[in-house]
Amino acid sequence: MEAMSSPILEAFGNDCEEAPVRSLPEFSQASLLRLYHRFRALDRNKKGYLSRMDLQQIGALAVNPLGERIIDSFFPDGNLRLDFPGFVRVLAHFRPIDDEDPGIRDPKEPEPLNSRMNKLRFAFQLYDLDRDGKISRHEMLQVLRLMVGVQVTEEQLESIADRTVQEADEDGDGAVSFLEFTKSLEKMDIEQKMSIRILK
Repeated sequence: MEAMSSPILEAFGNDCEEAPVRSLPEFSQASLLRLYHRFRALDRNKKGYLSRMDLQQIGALAVNPLGERIIDSFFPDGNLRLDFPGFVRVLAHFRPIDDEDPGIRDPKEPEPLNSRMNKLRFAFQLYDLDRDGKISRHEMLQVLRLMVGVQVTEEQLESIADRTVQEADEDGDGAVSFLEFTKSLEKMDIEQKMSIRILK
């Protein structure tokens, strides 16, 4: 692996070993540097980490109906601090899939974070609030409320939630499992919809 540029190495501390650098998803050096500068800009108090409040200052997240849930994904397991590697790992889900990738990978290697399946897992967890592995009618209704606000009546929202769960729920348990979620989205171009070009 070629040596990381010094500002990125600084993100890991002066006594950085190479291991944390290797654990970062495969971004180009230019993308990593852009992400590092963005991380530093968001860290207004120069703490060396980001808090929820730092991410809440991002305009696009502030107006996104799912903004709080997206922010939650940066802080798994109740963590209160987000370091640079964690920041990069979450954003890696949004890295476009390389068109030149032959698609053959070592089965012993973990699946890339920007793979279709990992993008779907990321989207699924935005809906599955209680982390039980299923999207209930109630969770679907909560997401719909966030997304459409007062533009639709409560009765209409409930009808949409019922239909959505019913159409995806193949086993009849009244909820949508991850497998059912992936099947319901098999025709959707998730790779394109969940990609940010500048992360290439």
